[in-house]
Amino acid sequence: MRNASLWRALLGVEDDVVIEGVEYDQDADVMVAHVRPRRAGQGRCGACGDRAPWYDRGEGRRRWRCLDLGTVVVFLEADAPRVRCPAHGVVVRQVPWARHGAGHTRSFDQQVAWLATACSKTAVTELMRIAWRTVGAIITRVWADTAAGTDQFAGLRRIGIDEISYKRGHKYLTVVVDHDSGRLVWAAPGRDRATLNGFFDALEASGAGRCAQITHVSADGADWIEAVVAARCPHAVRCADPFHVVSWATDALDEVRRQAWNTARRAGQTRPIGRNHARPGRIATGDAQMFKRARWALWKNPEHLTDRQHTVLEWVAKTDPRLHEAYLLKEGLRLLFQMTRDDPTATRQALDDWIAWADQAQIEPFVVLARRIDRYRDPILAAVEHGLSNGRIESINTKIRLITRIAFGFRSPQALIALAMLNLGGHKPNLPGRR
Repeated sequence: MRNASLWRALLGVEDDVVIEGVEYDQDADVMVAHVRPRRAGQGRCGACGDRAPWYDRGEGRRRWRCLDLGTVVVFLEADAPRVRCPAHGVVVRQVPWARHGAGHTRSFDQQVAWLATACSKTAVTELMRIAWRTVGAIITRVWADTAAGTDQFAGLRRIGIDEISYKRGHKYLTVVVDHDSGRLVWAAPGRDRATLNGFFDALEASGAGRCAQITHVSADGADWIEAVVAARCPHAVRCADPFHVVSWATDALDEVRRQAWNTARRAGQTRPIGRNHARPGRIATGDAQMFKRARWALWKNPEHLTDRQHTVLEWVAKTDPRLHEAYLLKEGLRLLFQMTRDDPTATRQALDDWIAWADQAQIEPFVVLARRIDRYRDPILAAVEHGLSNGRIESINTKIRLITRIAFGFRSPQALIALAMLNLGGHKPNLPGRR
């Protein structure tokens, strides 16, 4: 065909594709380019690319959606014979312009992947004239190719592990982040030992001895994470995430506040209001109402309190010394993580003093917490000494939550993971024809 090089450039295909002809259907406003692989590229398995003997003509000619030319929809059309691969059996032969099993060309896939990481769902589907589920299938293919061509575990030394909910019904992803680069390096559905073992299996498969090269691991103190890390990276320094440790104290403080609120309610500091399920409802008054409203003042850091919340704390100190001591215990544990790394002995002594204080206070939720803190003593001290937290991974989780909203409608979590990896894994796709 004349001007074959020009047509190859317009259609986004390489020199290993022969353009046999181009026709335009004016009624359907569709252009079809008839193509075939060059002889050197024929007779290869579509799944693995190895040479394979011819089997049959398959189901005849088929079409692949290509990038539009202006406002015209474009398809590539070619024969789709089958070959017999020793590894994969009878499969459609490989074509150079599309991935195996795809109904779109590589350039089309690449543009959709770039748009999915840069635009809204509506913009992608309207511009490319495809369904959102099709976008999910495309980015899954693009990420699979990207992951196969890169070593995402190279240089991995300090990691953070956490889980994030991506769907109602207790559906979770386990995510692993590189502390040094801030990249999302791995994610998979589930939050149990088998899921996390899958990460370490992949890490070891990418290079012998890589599990032993992990020097630091930060996590939230979940038993399933602790057990797997201890087994797969026994020499790594395990750090308890400060945010989660302080959240344990905040939960214990809120339990004490609810106890004070319920005590005041039982003392009669309520009044009837309306009806609830055929029974009179009651609303807190007096001290019970103040305890209910004190929640935010007790939770917030002192430097962020408003004048009104300072007044609430002063009222708590006068009215319920037990609750006020629980607040001081929470603040004491929070300040522990702000101590300097230069004096590990002082940090250890401060933690011992806090555990003794919690025991002596005889506030049941904090007595239970003190036992838990004692069990995680070494990871907590390591977090202070090395200044390591799950701050990076919480930032990644926030971005994954946004991506989860965008990815609503995908058939499987694999599409969500692919979109997250393309956005946050340091491998953002390029537009076709650009580097």
